[in-house]
Amino acid sequence: MGMHQYLESLAELELINRAPGYFKFEQHSVAAHSFKVTEIAQFLGDVEENAGKKIDWRLLYEKALNHDYTERFIGDIKTPVKYATPVLRSMLADVDDKLTENFIENEIPTKFQDAYRRRLSEGKDASIEGKILAVADKVDLLYESFGKFKKAIRKKFIQKCTKKVSQRC
Repeated sequence: MGMHQYLESLAELELINRAPGYFKFEQHSVAAHSFKVTEIAQFLGDVEENAGKKIDWRLLYEKALNHDYTERFIGDIKTPVKYATPVLRSMLADVDDKLTENFIENEIPTKFQDAYRRRLSEGKDASIEGKILAVADKVDLLYESFGKFKKAIRKKFIQKCTKKVSQRC
């Protein structure tokens, strides 16, 4: 299958719901999240560059766009579960690494494997691009939380208005 398998798998990221469970505000996919994180990382890269930092834009885009690609293999595990214990986190990272390497070896043509190892590896590292990615990922989560907060406020406002209207009828 080769690169066809990789390109076809991009559609699967649209089908994997992000952060399933209690804290979910709106249903959105890993693909949608990755796009938003990439846009946020792009802005944060501009901020850093304007402050005099040298940004490797190719690396930043690769890290941001692909940072959750490997969720295709094991899904989006809730953060509190993923980080419940260092042992569990290490085990999940090991499974993720092995499945990713297996995918690269079996589906990506040899001449492109190094590029995909770079792209699909853990992007949040000590580099400026890795730090930007880590912040961008959290900013997306903050905006999702903010949206949930706004929705709750709207709901309370509507309930109060409805109550006042009913009292006047």
